[in-house]
Amino acid sequence: MTVVLAPGSTQPSTKQALGVHFAGLGRSFGSPTDRRTVLRDVTVEVKPGEILAILGTSGCGKSTLLRAAAGLDIPDSGEVLIDGTPVTGIDERCAVAFQEPRLLPWHTLQANVAIGLPKSSSASAGKARVLELLKLVGLDTFAKHRPREVSGGMAQRTSLARALARNPGVLLLDEPFGALDALTRIKMQDLLLDIHRAQPTTVLLVTHDVDEALQLADRVLVLGRGEGGDGSTVAELVTVPGSRPRDRNASDLGALRSSLLSLLGVTGH
Repeated sequence: MTVVLAPGSTQPSTKQALGVHFAGLGRSFGSPTDRRTVLRDVTVEVKPGEILAILGTSGCGKSTLLRAAAGLDIPDSGEVLIDGTPVTGIDERCAVAFQEPRLLPWHTLQANVAIGLPKSSSASAGKARVLELLKLVGLDTFAKHRPREVSGGMAQRTSLARALARNPGVLLLDEPFGALDALTRIKMQDLLLDIHRAQPTTVLLVTHDVDEALQLADRVLVLGRGEGGDGSTVAELVTVPGSRPRDRNASDLGALRSSLLSLLGVTGH
């Protein structure tokens, strides 16, 4: 699913990669008498054009962090800044894609991608942009197909194209390949790198897959419990060695993989 942002938002759309700064972010849920802290004092700066993978155990607040960046959730403490400006509501500088494509079944792929276009797009420019994006994700010959007529991987490619249609300065991906089979997932990872080379933007990628994080990211943020044990914070922030595309069997990635798995509570690998 791609988030279609509210027409009342005032931030301009952009083709420029934008930096993201989480400053002391905290978020709790529940009633006043029964609060559960999910995130506590998360501080990290994401550089413009960087791909940052976010790892952590289930329920540690990965998706909550992403939602705060998009303005879909309001933190209890701290703030998120994009390009130095605080996020105060649903933010047109961001686009979000989730694990399920959530395409509108009665629309063609072309029409689904067009949903993501900025409101200011003219008909001719919008059509050209949609066709450009469909070509970028290898679906230009399927533009008139409906979602039921294509595979899950093709539907997810359509979802990515719809997110990119907004020309986001920040692309937020919440386990976008988690529902795909292993081979399709690898192909989608390669596609994401192709897209990032063709149209650089800042990418925040939530994933449970350590190998995926190492293949795609410049840095990996691991969320985990702090010393107090109340809410997740930054447990580790590591730089992935080597330039993309990386050799999946490289020895230095193997060592880092073991270290990240250990941080996630998985030992012996």
